[in-house]
Amino acid sequence: MSATRTSAVTAVGIVVAVTAVTGCAEKTAAKGSDVVQVTATDSRCQVSKTTFPAGHVKIAVQNKGSKITEVYVYTPSDKIVTERENIGPGTKATITAEIKAGSYEVACKPGMKGDGIRQKITVTGKGAAKTDPRLDTAVAEYRQYAQAQADLTIPAVKKFADAIKKGDIAGAKTEFANSRIGWERAEPVAESFGDIDPKTDTRADGVEAGQKWTGWHRLEKALWQDKKIGPDEKKLAAQLVTDLEDWQARVGKAEITATSMANGAKELLDEVATGKVTGEEDRYSHTDLSDFYANVEGAEKAYQLLKPVASENEPALTKELDKQFTSIKKLLDTYREGDGFVSYDTVGKTDRKGLADAVNSLAEPLSTLAAAVAK
Repeated sequence: MSATRTSAVTAVGIVVAVTAVTGCAEKTAAKGSDVVQVTATDSRCQVSKTTFPAGHVKIAVQNKGSKITEVYVYTPSDKIVTERENIGPGTKATITAEIKAGSYEVACKPGMKGDGIRQKITVTGKGAAKTDPRLDTAVAEYRQYAQAQADLTIPAVKKFADAIKKGDIAGAKTEFANSRIGWERAEPVAESFGDIDPKTDTRADGVEAGQKWTGWHRLEKALWQDKKIGPDEKKLAAQLVTDLEDWQARVGKAEITATSMANGAKELLDEVATGKVTGEEDRYSHTDLSDFYANVEGAEKAYQLLKPVASENEPALTKELDKQFTSIKKLLDTYREGDGFVSYDTVGKTDRKGLADAVNSLAEPLSTLAAAVAK
């Protein structure tokens, strides 16, 4: 997960792009009276209009501040309706999302921390966008996919936890990467439950004031860096299983739309760009490539389910996405070793740049998938 993701995350992943990481501004034609303009600075969050109709909404974000920022749309209970992380200074981004009628708050988070600078907005109308029946089918099938990944995760994480309970460091190391695959494939849905993600997938630099560090990465540090399993680690392993079983039970209640699927696919690429390519995600075990591949698989699944509609609306887009998904998976396959992947600390700067370039080549067209399915 992103080190700066806050514990308030409670909606299906709808992140759009990571221009701050790639170093290039996201292209956007988001102009006109039907677009909600959000201008973020280090001290302000200016929204062009505070009332607009429900349905498919385009939000054009411009960061005029000096810090990397995030923009969120929250419900009154702080559930996230849509979000955009890692908007670099001087860059722009466009979010296409389905927003129902109701009262919300737009929040800008300079420095990507805290509750943000908030503006109240009202969304009017019947609260439902008109959708193609094929997209309803895609949403239903994606929900089944997310549930299958949650179901896959539980026995895998139990093997990991059992090894820790036995004090078997080598065994736990062997099971670590595999225990995360289902989670990484369905991460946008997994992160939609804000009280689960911070407990299970927070990195050391993502722990906020007053938060106890728990989950995979806390245990990863104990195994690889501290080289010890004590009573605390055994308790944390049991808690990880409990927390993930809670996630498994809740998947069926997640809010999922066609646009959130599309944006979630892009979010998975953002996760790769901000954590896996840099080696920050699994910094102790160096199993980043396993997470990387699972993120790509999850993104491709969402795309394939949306492809029948997207290919009609934007045939050139789906042709390019097919090409880029094939290319990035082919590249990742060159790093396979046995049943897994090579340790990421053995991947040099040149090869890491090649991986980053592949992520960028896929991320750019993928960032327009939500708009394509919302036509």
